[in-house]
Amino acid sequence: MSNKSISNNSINNSSRQISIGVLALQGDIEENISATNQALKALNIDGNVMQVKYPEQVSKIDGIIIPGGESTVIGTLAALNGSLKVLRDRISEGMPTLGICAGMIVLAKRAYDRVVGETRQKLLNILDITVERNAFGRQMDSFEAYLNIPLLGEKQFKGVFIRAPVIKDHASNVEVLARLNDKVVAVMQGNIIGTSFHPELADDVRLHMHFINMVINYVKH
Repeated sequence: MSNKSISNNSINNSSRQISIGVLALQGDIEENISATNQALKALNIDGNVMQVKYPEQVSKIDGIIIPGGESTVIGTLAALNGSLKVLRDRISEGMPTLGICAGMIVLAKRAYDRVVGETRQKLLNILDITVERNAFGRQMDSFEAYLNIPLLGEKQFKGVFIRAPVIKDHASNVEVLARLNDKVVAVMQGNIIGTSFHPELADDVRLHMHFINMVINYVKH
């Protein structure tokens, strides 16, 4: 799918303004708001992008981005304020969800750390994957790599990996979207996309554009 086809498939598909939330408990919040707004503009779609923290806010949106950051902090704060349960319910009902790095960890059914082992952290337990945290090393080991993601077209996508996890195991209904060498770094399961890398830092909004298309289709149906 090319950029052009992504755009043409999206314009005028929604009869009302869509509302996309970025979970604003910790992490790359502003960067994802900016990338989503750029993607909306590229698609010529009327949409509202907002920070969400509390259950009542999560209940009113059409799609959610769970950003990169500290997965333990995000999960703990979401559990404490009650939004974890509402998120689980909304996502289970089909709300489009983009989990980025720590956000993908929070979505996972199991997570462990490469160094310390089992984390026993708060998870949504909804994306049927096992995630290894810090699989490429710590902050000083951050790097960029170009990825083949057929979902987004032939042009490679710049993956920005910051203390990135990898998907070590996944269920048969989880589609692998991208690999880095032999490591799975992006997946999709129904209404959920999870990435090890940070698309909001790539200067390339194709993944956010695809996510917006998912939200439009969800609103239509």
